[in-house]
Amino acid sequence: MIKVTIDDIEIEVEEGTTILNAARMIGGDVVPPAMCYYSALPGTGGKCRTCLVEVAAGSTKDPRPMPKLMVSCSTQVMDGMIVKNKTSERVIENRAGVVEFLLANHPLDCPVCDQAGECDLQNLGFENGKEATRYEEERRTFEPIDIGDHIKLNMNRCILCYRCVHVANQLTDQRVHGALHRGDHTEISTYIEKAIDNDFSGNMIDVCPVGALTDRTARFKSRVWFLNPMNATCECTKCSGKAVVWMFGKEVYKVTTRQDKYGEVEQVDGKPQWLCDECRFDKKDVSKWTIEGARHIDRHSVISQGHYEKPNPLDNKPKNIK
Repeated sequence: MIKVTIDDIEIEVEEGTTILNAARMIGGDVVPPAMCYYSALPGTGGKCRTCLVEVAAGSTKDPRPMPKLMVSCSTQVMDGMIVKNKTSERVIENRAGVVEFLLANHPLDCPVCDQAGECDLQNLGFENGKEATRYEEERRTFEPIDIGDHIKLNMNRCILCYRCVHVANQLTDQRVHGALHRGDHTEISTYIEKAIDNDFSGNMIDVCPVGALTDRTARFKSRVWFLNPMNATCECTKCSGKAVVWMFGKEVYKVTTRQDKYGEVEQVDGKPQWLCDECRFDKKDVSKWTIEGARHIDRHSVISQGHYEKPNPLDNKPKNIK
């Protein structure tokens, strides 16, 4: 075990732990935001730069500060390391600049985006962005393409975190999409506009931090804050069958994986509880699910404001539904 100090809080962690994961062990405001890193998908991280931190002291053996801000999701801690996140003016200023770059080409279509209310980019902009933008140039746009009946791709909203590519590489047996072109022309697309149809491809929707990949079967049906997220299980031979069903009254509007407070899929005994596409897209009948109870979601305040945890969703008149 080695000792590291983050924002004046000391913690002991195992050797090889990254600064980001060490901060997550502490919790609260000490944790840097992350838009591309996803712990259940090896190889992610180091692309969005939102998790930059200042290393004020490298280690006990070499206490010199690191000259540049470091990417916390891929930088391993050292014994005696001192890290500044919220307590560093450099970090606050640079993170605001990163947010400004992420929003430079992002369309301001939150009122019509299905991700609104549970969007990591919205939260990032609110917590770390600036009040005004300096961007005056024309935004980058892409022609819409059809990638299948279940998943809707809006490339104009994509921030190129590449999480969806890692999902396809690691969870599906045949990846048909990826990053095309270079630089400002880079886009996520399919091979010769081939439809994405694999047993676990729907998990791309859950890992996407913005509204670039959304569920076609739930598209434009309801705002997320009008729904009641409920823990539910079903009999399935492909996946664990553990999910969150988002209900409006007695109807199931959409099905997602169970996620932790950092927006990542829950793990049981070290195994991520991914959902198969059959459970996600085809089981919209409440009779196919065993409802366990309300799912507590504390990272999305707009969802929690509905006080959905009090009423029973199977009652005739849930208290928060008018």
